[in-house]
Amino acid sequence: MMSKAPTRSRPQPKSKPWTRPNPKPERARTQLSDAQKAAARERADEAGRRYPNLVDNMWASRHVASDGSPES
Repeated sequence: MMSKAPTRSRPQPKSKPWTRPNPKPERARTQLSDAQKAAARERADEAGRRYPNLVDNMWASRHVASDGSPES
């Protein structure tokens, strides 16, 4: 009998990102670079929004390097 292997995906947070406290101390926080801002704007535009929201900015900070190249 085969048992199902547990999935290795990250658990989903129970609360929304805008209600959780920022996990980084204030001195460790950085601003988005111009390239990251442009990527967030482009992502928002593709989704039909006039300007990027928090989720677009979080995506850009995680997936786009400061110089504009995609992060691996």
